[in-house]
Amino acid sequence: MALTLLRHTTPAVAPGTCYGRTDLALAESFEAEAEAVLADLPEVAHVLTSPLTRCHRLAERIAAARGLSAEIVPLWTEMDFGRWEGVAWSELPRDELDAWAADFYHARPHGGESVAELRDRVAAALDQAPAAPALVVTHMGAIKAALHLRGRADGWEHTVPFGTPVPLPPQGSPQVRR
Repeated sequence: MALTLLRHTTPAVAPGTCYGRTDLALAESFEAEAEAVLADLPEVAHVLTSPLTRCHRLAERIAAARGLSAEIVPLWTEMDFGRWEGVAWSELPRDELDAWAADFYHARPHGGESVAELRDRVAAALDQAPAAPALVVTHMGAIKAALHLRGRADGWEHTVPFGTPVPLPPQGSPQVRR
């Protein structure tokens, strides 16, 4: 299966803010960013999207340009950061950040979703992805989890700029779950 993951365009949020499930508006640069994205994408037979506005709006634009429809798949939603949502990373309690770093996969000091829960949700999304070439408009956390699941050693450290497509390694790549 040819699967390309696409990080949404720039949201309207202050740099350095922790956001995940928060449904943010798009930056004023959306139109220009969307046009640049459209010019660079491979041909696809399916467009899937997170339900959050910052993904869904871009997916709708891409699907319309390709004569397709965008399918909302909640499994592709960003990680839920609980009470950290909307707070500057620099303002988060140091002891909570330390707890998260000490148990990256399972700690939930924010009360939201653990990294393991995100990883497992993205694994389910990958299992359900269409066999034909597909584009998934999603979030940085989901992209990192997918890369990790497909065997990328740097999956969790990988950085994806806004509006950037990431071809996913083939299904047969090693599955690294821990």
